[in-house]
Formats: sequence, structure tokens, C-alpha cells
Amino acid sequence: MIKQADILKRFLELVQIDSESKAERQIADKLKQELKELGLEVSEDQAGKKIGGNAGNIIAKLKGRNSELPTLLLTAHMDTVTPGQGIEPVIKDGVIYSSGDTILGADDKAGITAIMTVLETILAEENDLEYGNLEVVFTVCEEIGLLGAKNLDYSQLAADYGIVLDTNGEVGSVVIEGPAQNKIEAVINGEAAHAGVNPEEGVNAIKVASIALSNMNLGRIDEETTANIGVIEGGEATNIVPDIVKLEGEARSRDEAKLAAQTEHMLEILESSTQKLAAEIDINTERMYSAFELSKEEPLVKLILRAAERIEIEPKLIAGGGGSDANILNSNGIPAVNLSLGTNDVHSPEENIEIKDLVNINRYLLAIIEEWAAGNKKSKAV
Repeated sequence: MIKQADILKRFLELVQIDSESKAERQIADKLKQELKELGLEVSEDQAGKKIGGNAGNIIAKLKGRNSELPTLLLTAHMDTVTPGQGIEPVIKDGVIYSSGDTILGADDKAGITAIMTVLETILAEENDLEYGNLEVVFTVCEEIGLLGAKNLDYSQLAADYGIVLDTNGEVGSVVIEGPAQNKIEAVINGEAAHAGVNPEEGVNAIKVASIALSNMNLGRIDEETTANIGVIEGGEATNIVPDIVKLEGEARSRDEAKLAAQTEHMLEILESSTQKLAAEIDINTERMYSAFELSKEEPLVKLILRAAERIEIEPKLIAGGGGSDANILNSNGIPAVNLSLGTNDVHSPEENIEIKDLVNINRYLLAIIEEWAAGNKKSKAV
């Protein structure tokens, strides 16, 4: 039986463990120990070494009581954004906040809390669920480009389906579609000159960038597509015509053709703007992750809908605008959804989660396990 006091205690303990991206060692060690104590087979991969962090992804496996059921993967990420050191959680009127100087870290320690709590629950002596094989993955460096999931050794996994616990919004919301993202980096090279003596001999790289930005379609392009230039760096002093400007941006879409068109538009504007002032430009584009879409008829989706009905939570199948480890799992052949945790104002000092939502995501995940345990053979449905 899931108890609010136990959930709250675990969550408050986890958020006070510093685990900014590339510094997840302490929480990784704690989770490895707890998983071993629960009887799971636990290992750690080499992702940390590949990406310059101090910990790798944690992979844990639990042999099921019913080999006819499909293998289910549960995953959440261990890292947080900054400022995430010295978090002091406070509770006000049933809502958990940080003290105000840091994030709270509910993203994604609410997800970790749910996975660990549900594992304890199904392994309790009084529980006789006929669950199938379970795999648990706690990833590193999700917040800085899904790096843990990208460097995960998928040959170690046998999962038929995956459940990611890592998005904001109302508990009951399930992301079954996610966009692809292209990252764009550009360096505009102009010509330096003294701004007061011979400005006509210079080529102002900032002006080139301003021309490009003023002619580029950005923001909400359509219901499936967004674009943004989020970083601009350049200039040294007011008396120097700036010769170098760096731009960083992105385009996202759930439609590959639209993503290609938007990316091409942004590149063309950058090129043409550069040519207007006889500057030069170096552009690099990188696919950060691919889109995914699960049908409402997917066995996993049906399972999740039945679980919501079991605990009287209204399910909402939604299309997300952000990337998550679910994108990477789907790209590696594991159909996966992303469950909303009830978190609010993530990535800011105002981040918060209501205690009732923290409890409900635990109840929801347990209901999913219970529905899965009641399922049929792998060849039929979850």
C-alpha cells in the first residue's frame, strides 16, 4: 500500500541531494544501493566517461513472476538544471517549493520517487502481483541534451515498452507524440575597424545578425512547428566595429517535412543576410533527436488509459513540444510514452509540486503496473 508519508519522505530526501548535470555521483550511488537492497540486478554503464560526467546511467533489472508478459521499462533522469545545489524544500499549503534561491528538482526526482516507491510496493511480501520482467533506467545529463539516453547501451535492454516519468502538466496527461529538433549554430565573420576613425572599412557582424533575425520566421510557426534563436554573442567595445557574432538556435516540429522546411528557411536567411554586407558565415546544424508518435491503439497506450480509469484519473493523450528521453527510446526501437508529474514552473526557482500530485503519480504508476500484471501474452497485448 502506498503511503503519503513515505512518498513525501523519499522525495524530500532526494531533492536535497545535489545532482546537477555531470555531477550525479551521489544520487547514483544512493539509487544503486537501494535497488540492490530491493533485490534487483544493478549495473552502471560508461556514459559518464563518454560525456565528461562523474556517473553513468544506472540500469536495474527485476525478474518477473509471469514470463508471458512483455518486459516493461521505467525510466527517469537523475540530473537537474542549475541552480541546483543546496536545495532546501519547504511546504506551504500542501505545495512543495524550494526556499527560493534554487530550483526544487521535482524535475525529475518526482519521477525517481514514483519508480522507487512502486518497486518497493510490488516487492512487498503481501503483494502477489503476477508482473513480468521489469527494467529500470536512471539516466544522467538529460537536461543538457538527453546525453545519458543517447549514450545508453541498448543492447543491455530487452524492453518491449517504456514509460518515462518526466514532463510537467496535470497528472493523467500522457505524451504520445514528441517533436524532432535541429540545432543551428552560426558564426558570422565581418571585418573589425575603428568605429570613430574608419568605420567604413569595417563589416559589422552584429548588423548582419540583426538583418537575419528581423527577416527570420521565429516563434510559433504552426501547431506542430516552432523556431528560436536563443543565444547571440559578439562585440568587444563600443569603439570597435564587431567582426564576429555567434548565434545559437533551433527548429522543432512533429512533422519531418515541416522541420526540414523551417531549418532551410533559417539557413537561407542567414546566408542571404551575410551576403548583403559582404560578410562570411560558418553554419553547423545537428539533429538533436527525432520525432515519435504512438497510436491510440498501441497496447501500451491502451494499458495506460485503463490504469487511469482504475484510479479515477482523467487521462489526456497529448502532443508535447519538448524533447525527452522518450524521443531517444523510441528512436532505439522501444515504444515509450512520457507521463506528466504534476510539476509546475520547472527550471526556475518557482518550481513546485502539490503533495496530492506527488502522491497521484505514484498511484498512477502502480495502477499501470497492476494493469500490466493483469495483461495477456506478449503476442496479444500488454
